[in-house]
Amino acid sequence: MSSATPPLAGRVIAITGATGGIGRALALAAARDGAQLVLLGRNLLKLQGLRAEIEQFAPGQALMAPMDLETAVANDYDNLAAAVLAKYGRLDGLVHCAGLLGALTPIDQYDVPTWCKVLHVDLTAPFILTQVLMPVMRKSESASIVFVSSSVARHAKAYWGAYSVAKAGLENLSAMLAIEVEAEGRLRVNSVNPGALRTPMRAAAYPAERPDGVTEPAAVAPLFLYLLGADSRGVNGQHFDAQ
Repeated sequence: MSSATPPLAGRVIAITGATGGIGRALALAAARDGAQLVLLGRNLLKLQGLRAEIEQFAPGQALMAPMDLETAVANDYDNLAAAVLAKYGRLDGLVHCAGLLGALTPIDQYDVPTWCKVLHVDLTAPFILTQVLMPVMRKSESASIVFVSSSVARHAKAYWGAYSVAKAGLENLSAMLAIEVEAEGRLRVNSVNPGALRTPMRAAAYPAERPDGVTEPAAVAPLFLYLLGADSRGVNGQHFDAQ
């Protein structure tokens, strides 16, 4: 049996949207690679189920952090940062997987409250969470922030509304932050377009699509693991297409 140290052993990684799609697949893969996890999600039962699954092969490696990015207030973010700092003393990785699709509809018919909600969850909340957690990440020798993007961030597509706008903003935020922290040498920031994946969001966007022809989320996890691990130290300000 191999005695090699797992590639993420000792790394503390926070994942938003941890109970579904990419977030769930990444959480399971990162736990297998030895990471200590901070699992953020709005559904407590799903978080408990995910932690129980991780406990079967990686006992004590997952901390639940129930949090609804749509309704979270300043104290929720501050309490999360304080809890991570108290338990681990630092944060080595942050992956923004949580997101809302919103409505696929023409701009002149787009529901304004839905627009505001999608922009908040997909763009404003990641900004707030990143800002609040950066002091904790700066306590790491080598921390990594990964924003999950989309093809519609760079190539406008009719009817994708607030989701497309939010992802375009997220890529700009990622690139901007990467420039701002580059001189520090302790923090790197990148974005990933995972491509078409077999997730509930994809099914909602393409209800007529055959799911068996779409890639499973676990297939793109290795790229995220690379960006969270030691091998990507120095990789900063890049955009990756997972497929």
